[in-house]
Amino acid sequence: MTRLSSLLLITVLIVTISASCKRADDSSTEKKQEKSTESMQSKTGEQNDKQKNKDKKKSSVISNKNSSPSKSPLIRNGNLPSFADLVEVLKPSVVNISTTSVVKQRGFFQQAPKSPYGGQKDPFEDFFKKFFGGNNPQLKEFKRKGLGSGFIISQDGYVVTNNHVIARAEDIKVILEDGTEFKAEVIGKDAKTDLAVLKIEAEYDFSAVEIGNSEQLRIGDWVMAIGNPFGLGYTVTAGIISAKGRSLGLGAYDDFIQTDAPLNPGNSGGPLFNLNGEVIGVNTAISARGQGIGFAIPINLASNVINQLKDSGKVVRGWLGVIIQEITPELAEGMGLEGTNGALIADVSPDSPADKAGLESGDVVIKFNNQPIEEFADLTRFVGAAKPDSDVNLTIIRDGKEKVLNVHLGELKDAKKAAPEPEENTDSKIGLNIKEITPELAKKYNLDRDSGVILFNVQRGTKAYDAGFRTGDIITNIDKTEIDNIDDYNSAIENVVEGKLALFLVKRGQNSLYIGYRFDNNKDKKGDDEKEE
Repeated sequence: MTRLSSLLLITVLIVTISASCKRADDSSTEKKQEKSTESMQSKTGEQNDKQKNKDKKKSSVISNKNSSPSKSPLIRNGNLPSFADLVEVLKPSVVNISTTSVVKQRGFFQQAPKSPYGGQKDPFEDFFKKFFGGNNPQLKEFKRKGLGSGFIISQDGYVVTNNHVIARAEDIKVILEDGTEFKAEVIGKDAKTDLAVLKIEAEYDFSAVEIGNSEQLRIGDWVMAIGNPFGLGYTVTAGIISAKGRSLGLGAYDDFIQTDAPLNPGNSGGPLFNLNGEVIGVNTAISARGQGIGFAIPINLASNVINQLKDSGKVVRGWLGVIIQEITPELAEGMGLEGTNGALIADVSPDSPADKAGLESGDVVIKFNNQPIEEFADLTRFVGAAKPDSDVNLTIIRDGKEKVLNVHLGELKDAKKAAPEPEENTDSKIGLNIKEITPELAKKYNLDRDSGVILFNVQRGTKAYDAGFRTGDIITNIDKTEIDNIDDYNSAIENVVEGKLALFLVKRGQNSLYIGYRFDNNKDKKGDDEKEE
């Protein structure tokens, strides 16, 4: 019994221990599974966090791209201009222009070269004479091609371009965007403003441009050019207005818009558009010395010329009959003016509208029909734009007082060529060499007066030359004293106070101009390494 009880007890213990081990194994497995699950969840969480951080960074980058730090409202609002829609609308109104002109010139040799074999009975002598033109070469004709641009201003086919594009052309073709070609007729051209109007015919209406207002342009405004540079038709370039009122020395009516929109040979005559698709300029010139410097005629200046050419084939301009010049600080000081605004009357043509109205040499015109004259060239443009036989009011300053004159304008005619100036002699070392005009001297140099004094031998680099004097200038007035002879000149010079600016009125060719010259004891000197012998 005791033995049996012991066996039972041992059996129970074995079963109990076995069950306990199984539970421990199950518990260990569960813990491992839990740890594994926790580890997987942890890794998953870390991956999710990393992905969230990546997404956050990516979102931040996109946001930075969309919000530029630039202060420009165009960029900050995402409104940088695209010209694509404008180009689609405007291209049919822009044309390419192809010209053919005939140029006459002599052959390469002025005289036929001799045969290398020589001799009186040389069989090749006739060949050389025939091929090279003989001893009396005649002018030969060559055809020259030219390219330019233009734009259609009316549905019935009037086209605007530059005068220099078609000036010598015998055959002109206007080519539309779709390649259609038309033979063009010249309606009128104006060399003074470099504008021309052509006409093409078709059985349908053309697409015409809209004309803008160039006076509303501001420096920095966006503009777009469409043209035919180097024959690459319908090239679009864009830029901004760089400056206004530029003078290039091309003529009396210079008043150009400067732009950095790339312009090249072939763009001449093409339109300059604003962002509203309106023409605000006619592309005309480029700077050969730099890039991104192009010039266009303001459409407000061009419109008057275009309309006259379109209606009558020519341009008529008002005529005042004066020679004007810029007022420099030196002239303003010498004349007692407060500033340099206005146009200085250097000379008045006899029996001209200005002469009849009482304008005098030395008057300063500060207003034209109440429009301020800020630069002296403004007067030329105002008078040119006025109609002949019209009455205008000029506000002038004379002897320090304002005065208003009424002027009845005439019609501007082609100016006569000025008489040639005497040749400059640089042998003398004197800055101002004055000689009295005699009848013999007047005849020798074809002068239009036989009294007064004339400048000879004004050298470059001297004070007189830098002030504006030139050989051949005739001095007619010094500080409002008439100069008829050498005695008048010497007397006027003696009255000039040392260091004071003297005001000279000189006659140069057919024109007159004022020159300010300050007298002092410092004569023109040569450099340290130069000596007079």
